[in-house]
Amino acid sequence: QVQLVESGGGLVQAGGSLRLSCAASGSIDSFNIMRWYRQAPGKQRELVATITETGYTNYVDAVKGRFTISRDNGKNTVILQMNSLKPEDTAVYYCNVREPRIGFRESWGQGTQVTVSS
Repeated sequence: QVQLVESGGGLVQAGGSLRLSCAASGSIDSFNIMRWYRQAPGKQRELVATITETGYTNYVDAVKGRFTISRDNGKNTVILQMNSLKPEDTAVYYCNVREPRIGFRESWGQGTQVTVSS
């Protein structure tokens, strides 16, 4: 079982920055993929950024050039640095870990609110 705890959300003005952190604890396989998703009111959950255990990254087009995902494998932590925030980035952000060697087991954090005012 893997537990994920997110932190770092809050209220920021457009153009500002926030840094989200997600710490994984429990029995986690070293071969894993860490992701950030977000869900805005009335919308489906959206994949924002992905990072593999080797450091390969991928982003949804809407955040490319503004968000950066990184990880510390020793601490089982994933970070989402969000710059040049826009009101449309307002959402609840969720951390996700997928473990392909454990039957593609997925774990989710509780979510952290990010609100960007115009």
